[in-house]
Amino acid sequence: MTEGGSGARAEIHHQHRDVTGGWLRPTVFGAMDGLVSNFALIAGVAGGTADTKIISLAGVAGLAAGAFSMAGGEYVSVASQRELAQAEIDIERRELERHPQSEEDELAQLYVQRGVEPETAREVARQISRNPEQALAVHARAEIGVDPGDLPSPVLAAVSSFVSFGVGALIPLVPYLVGLSVLWIPAAASMAALFGAGALVSRVTARSWWFSGLRQLLVGGLAASLTWGLGTLIGAGGP
Repeated sequence: MTEGGSGARAEIHHQHRDVTGGWLRPTVFGAMDGLVSNFALIAGVAGGTADTKIISLAGVAGLAAGAFSMAGGEYVSVASQRELAQAEIDIERRELERHPQSEEDELAQLYVQRGVEPETAREVARQISRNPEQALAVHARAEIGVDPGDLPSPVLAAVSSFVSFGVGALIPLVPYLVGLSVLWIPAAASMAALFGAGALVSRVTARSWWFSGLRQLLVGGLAASLTWGLGTLIGAGGP
């Protein structure tokens, strides 16, 4: 309920989803990447040979190579992004130290451009500028689009990518590691996991759970079918 007086708070009638996906998006997509790539790899090798040791070795190699590649790529990508953002924040910090009045006027102008009355905009900018760190945070969000206190961690990104990819890649591999020798069991497990992962992604999209699940199932199934067919052709043509 809305409260009266200077401490009034607006009543919130609706909420928005996190359109960036938060932690769910990179985690689920990392797992799906591992699942699809290793399922396709295992299917391709299984199409060319019935030797479960070779299939298992290929699956383990695919898991390790993919997980390390994902982790390394994610670390470099996020570290570069963080370094660029930090460099721009440092520029903004120096400008606030050297030209505080110009930066205050710039902030007021930003609020005017967003529809705030000039007098009110100047007062808001003046109050924000009293606190240098708060002023830096506001300028950084408005001009650079980043929060100085919430920059991404390259180590966390790398570890998350490694784990999520590894978990996904492990699903089609486990049946062979425990001694099974038929492709349909890891295929069924992978298909079920693909549908479940796709359905989970619907939480960060506007699509229904069944549409997202079926879409991911079709994409993963097509990739595995093509590589299985390729493996069969190569295996049939071998000595």
